Amino acid sequence: MSETARSRDTGDDPGTGLPQRRTGHAFAHPPHRSDGRPPQTPRGARQPDPGGRPGTIPPVPGRPATHLLLLPLLALLGLALTTWQVLVSGPLLAPDESLSRALVRTVPDAVTERLADLGNVQVAVPVLALAMAYSVRRSRAWAPALTAGLAMALVPALIVPLKEWTARPGPLEPWAAGYYPSGHTATAAVAYLGAALLVRPYARRPWPLTLALALTAATACGLILRGFHWPLDVLASCFLCVPLLLAVRRATGPGPGREPGQPPE
Repeated sequence: MSETARSRDTGDDPGTGLPQRRTGHAFAHPPHRSDGRPPQTPRGARQPDPGGRPGTIPPVPGRPATHLLLLPLLALLGLALTTWQVLVSGPLLAPDESLSRALVRTVPDAVTERLADLGNVQVAVPVLALAMAYSVRRSRAWAPALTAGLAMALVPALIVPLKEWTARPGPLEPWAAGYYPSGHTATAAVAYLGAALLVRPYARRPWPLTLALALTAATACGLILRGFHWPLDVLASCFLCVPLLLAVRRATGPGPGREPGQPPE
């Protein structure tokens, strides 16, 4: 007993005796690991996020992705830039016209005309209508289909005033006006890509978007190669369609292979 008491009093042999509960300031601090990382205990310090709020485990639901905000802004900026160049006959028009002259009719007209026809209302809009009906039948929800239909209705409402305002002549018809931006390109993009976004939640593979991108690209190439539009006309229509398609994408909800609110069959 005397040795145990002496060791506790003098501290000569810290390895002997029963462990003692410590009190005081040292007990108020959380334990530290030898490797410098925070301890894996409830007392471990949680690092605040950049806003000063308590840290959370990523991903944090409810926070919009940055690219979904930047993409429409960049698209609208691109549309504004190309429109300004057309209005003031800016420096972008020279390479645009040179590229068009180099490409026009390098492919037989019989091929390019068929590709350009993919952007006709009579061809593209029925595809979107079928996808809208399919989406309503599968999901029993009207919001995605109505959003896609509204996006399609906005195409002429946005394209026609821009055509009248810019009054740009065509590559093969310099006496005509109203070629900027390309209505056929916008119709094809919203119809085919909008249809793909409506069908995508029920497809187990990404073939709808792949097919829609191929049809839209084929339409754009046909319009340029046949001389129906300048390349800048087609590019401007693509910029214009980005916000419309992002709205449809947001309305469609879950990703491939899943119905809204349901597991795959």
